[in-house]
Amino acid sequence: MSKRKEEIEQELSEYADPVKKEFLPRFFKTGKGQYGEGDKFLGVTVPYVRLVAKHHKEESFEVVDELLQSQWHDCRFCALLMLIEKFKKCDEKGRKKIFDYYLSQTARINNWDLVDLSAPSIVGMYLKDKSRDILYRLAESSWLWDQRISIVSTIIFIRNNDFIDTFNLSERLLHHKHDLIHKAVGWMLREAGKRDEKILLAFLDKHTPEMPRTMLRYSLEKLSDEQRKYYMNLH
Repeated sequence: MSKRKEEIEQELSEYADPVKKEFLPRFFKTGKGQYGEGDKFLGVTVPYVRLVAKHHKEESFEVVDELLQSQWHDCRFCALLMLIEKFKKCDEKGRKKIFDYYLSQTARINNWDLVDLSAPSIVGMYLKDKSRDILYRLAESSWLWDQRISIVSTIIFIRNNDFIDTFNLSERLLHHKHDLIHKAVGWMLREAGKRDEKILLAFLDKHTPEMPRTMLRYSLEKLSDEQRKYYMNLH
C-alpha cells in the first residue's frame, strides 16, 4: 500500500461515524448470500467521501487504482469520484483509457450506489456518440453489477432524448430475477417517459403483463393516477 493511499484512507477514517458503520452493512445487504456479501464499511457518509475526493482529485491514476482495490466500500466510492473527475478533464484518448479501465474493474464496483454514481458519468458519457454494443454484452453478463451498469448508463442518452438503447436493454432485462435490476430498469423507463410519454406507453402496452411488479411500479411513477391504475390492472 502506497503512502498516499494510506493517507487518504486515514483521512476517510477520521470522518467515520460509528452509528453508520453499524447501519451501512445492513442497508447494503452484506450478509451471507446477499448481493453485497462481505463488503466492509468505515462508516463515512457521502458528503464527507465527496469532500475527501475533492481534496485529492489530482492524485495519480495509480493511487486511484489502489483505492479501488480497497476492502473498504468508502474508499472505493472515493476512488470512483476521483476517477470521474479525471474523466471530465481528459482528452478522447484519456477517456478511452479510463473507460477501458472502468470496465476491467467491475468486480470492484460491486454495489448499486457505486454503479449509480459512476456508470453514467464514465460509461454513458463515453458512449454518448459511439456504438453501444458493449452495453448489450454487459446486459448478458452473469455479474449483477455489469447488468446494472448496462441499463443505468443509458440515463445519459435519455437526457439527450435518445431512448432506443434504454428500451432495447429493458427488453433484454425484462425477465431478470433480481430486484435491483427491476428497480434500475423501471427507473430508466420512468425517466424516458418523462421526456416522451408516448414511447413509454407503447412499451407498457406491449410488456406490462410480463414485467416484474417492482419494475412496473417504478416505470409508472410519473404517470397520472388513472394511467397507473390502468397498467397495474393489466399486470
